[in-house]
Amino acid sequence: MAQPAAGVEIEGLTVRFGPKTVLSDLDLAIAPGEFLTVLGRSGCGKTTLLRFVAGFTQAASGRLRIGGKDLTAAPPHKRNLGLLFQNYALFPHMSVFDNVAFGLTARGVAAAQIRMRVEAALRLVQMEASLRLPPASLSGGMQQRVALARALVIEPDVLLLDEPLSALDANLRASVRTELKALHERLPHLSIICVTHDQEDAMVLSDRTLLMREGRIAQLGTPQELYDSPRDRFVAGYFGAANFLPTSLVPRINGHAADHMICLRPEQMRLAPLGGGVIEGTVSNIEWRGASIALSVVPDGVPADPILIALPRGETVPERGARTGIIFRHEDAVLVGV
Repeated sequence: MAQPAAGVEIEGLTVRFGPKTVLSDLDLAIAPGEFLTVLGRSGCGKTTLLRFVAGFTQAASGRLRIGGKDLTAAPPHKRNLGLLFQNYALFPHMSVFDNVAFGLTARGVAAAQIRMRVEAALRLVQMEASLRLPPASLSGGMQQRVALARALVIEPDVLLLDEPLSALDANLRASVRTELKALHERLPHLSIICVTHDQEDAMVLSDRTLLMREGRIAQLGTPQELYDSPRDRFVAGYFGAANFLPTSLVPRINGHAADHMICLRPEQMRLAPLGGGVIEGTVSNIEWRGASIALSVVPDGVPADPILIALPRGETVPERGARTGIIFRHEDAVLVGV
């Protein structure tokens, strides 16, 4: 089912709903074969971006090219895109086989070709044994695989995923996430755009992650870049717990403008004896989190929220109310905008 690689280019995209601007002058290039996740809070424009690529949302301005072809004005059925929605949208009165075959039948593909391609798509998602079953007899994860096979069987240029894992419980979500990553490795030429609200989806699945904020790009890069080198406080806070401290604590970046702080992740902070720390404070809360123990320390004389520290299991844990020092490596401190 391999197809020639097709990249996606979006230029100057602006989308308005009435007086509200949902996407503002957005430029984005997705490489052939790239897996891009789009993250952001509700209302940031991530689903609107996906719907524009799919052809369901009209832009006030901007252009779309897929595989070098200008598809800005093309209707959805002329874009050769695979779509997978969070509710799967399987037809309950059809078998698994007929659900997957639906798009090929609508395109007038010959029956022999349909059977061959449907069976190949179901093998790809490890559902070939269920082709005669109705969707209602399948688990949520199995239904998701059938919906994915239906999206892939048309051999799309780009696969669009809209919150594909949100309907699954935590354990199943992790399993299907792993399967989705393995599937992309088996289809290295397929470009995928996945909208999600879950940062772990982005961490596991992405080649790159696009974090959106109020219709604009907050930051675009690899998941590790967004975690380790966030551009500002919004990006840092979106990708997990973070401590924001004055630049005066780090000599190499002390003196920067007042609209910047240093960012340090909880796992980068360590306890130290009183008198031997960069900061001193009082332990205000202790939480056991399985692989680690989370401490909150109210700092002395530093304009900051309680400092979060992730202690590996096995380390000595002070009691609530104890006084402690805190240290960190200066090279771990990242300068971020407020």
